[in-house]
Amino acid sequence: MTSSSSESSEPISSVVLTRYAGALIDLAEKGKSVSKVQKDFRDIEAMIESSPELGRVISSPLVSQQKQEKIINDIAAKAKLQKLTKNFLGVLVQNRRLNTLVGVIKVYHKLVSARSGEVSVRVQTAHKLTATQEKDFQKKISSAIGSNVLVEAVVAPEILGGMVITIGSYMIDDSVRRKLERLGSALKKGSNQNTVNLKEVV
Repeated sequence: MTSSSSESSEPISSVVLTRYAGALIDLAEKGKSVSKVQKDFRDIEAMIESSPELGRVISSPLVSQQKQEKIINDIAAKAKLQKLTKNFLGVLVQNRRLNTLVGVIKVYHKLVSARSGEVSVRVQTAHKLTATQEKDFQKKISSAIGSNVLVEAVVAPEILGGMVITIGSYMIDDSVRRKLERLGSALKKGSNQNTVNLKEVV
């Protein structure tokens, strides 16, 4: 039991996340429930977002297996999870890997996206997007490019504000940091002139 706890406290590798998410999506495909499991995961994500305490309990390797089982049962009842989703969460608890749940969910979404031909979009913001903001962004970007998209929201405080959107090899940098860089560049170029056109840099 002690070794399991120490193992769970180590950094979670992408191999572990992919193994669990891959096994789950294979089972979901066989049971024709890929989208249902994905909906379950989105509901769980919303619950975690609205309850920091729930997020801490799920991510901590120090929480007892009995408490984790109770939490999973409560989540399953409240969110009316599919049997496959509930059983999968049970496996994570039994293996003392519930702390991988958030990562597994993200990988599952990516696998669903890849297998359905969705376009992956990465958006960086200075502050975490709410579920509503992320959903709204997803609808707008999907409409703009004419394809279903999978949004990966990343918090990057260093951009100061605005957002940086990456679609494949194409990047749109509309961050405050980038605007300040352009402003600084314009001021340097205009240092020997009387005026600087700020409209070109903001």
